[in-house]
Amino acid sequence: MAILQPVVALLAWTMVIWLWMYATRLPAMSAARIDPDSLALDPDASLDKLLSPQVQWKAHNYNHLHEAPTLFYAVALVLALLHSQTAEANAVGAGAAVWLAWVYVAFRVLHSLVQVTINKVLLRFSLFSLSQIALLALIVIAAMGVSNL
Repeated sequence: MAILQPVVALLAWTMVIWLWMYATRLPAMSAARIDPDSLALDPDASLDKLLSPQVQWKAHNYNHLHEAPTLFYAVALVLALLHSQTAEANAVGAGAAVWLAWVYVAFRVLHSLVQVTINKVLLRFSLFSLSQIALLALIVIAAMGVSNL
């Protein structure tokens, strides 16, 4: 079940970004004297309009960690189930899948670090694209495994 290690790593990283988001956002909201209740009642209000981009980058990245990674979590669970159903030590791409899962997590962490610090869009896009290639390869491995059942 080594495929689950990168899953847990990305889950933990998501919580790091969550903490970082609130560690920067709450003081910024306090300094700007933003009342969360009045913000919730105003359909035109947005923290993107009221807080600095550098503060909001953490929130944007936290949201991004709930988008494409959902496919990663799903494919990792499929691979874990496939590998638990076979007696072969190296079931359908098991070694490659684990390696690709760690590559995916590494690119997502790098993407996060770029987005929450310097937010260079072309660099972010490159890292995102590389993570998606790793994800696509994981999906192909899972598809091959499912087709062999």
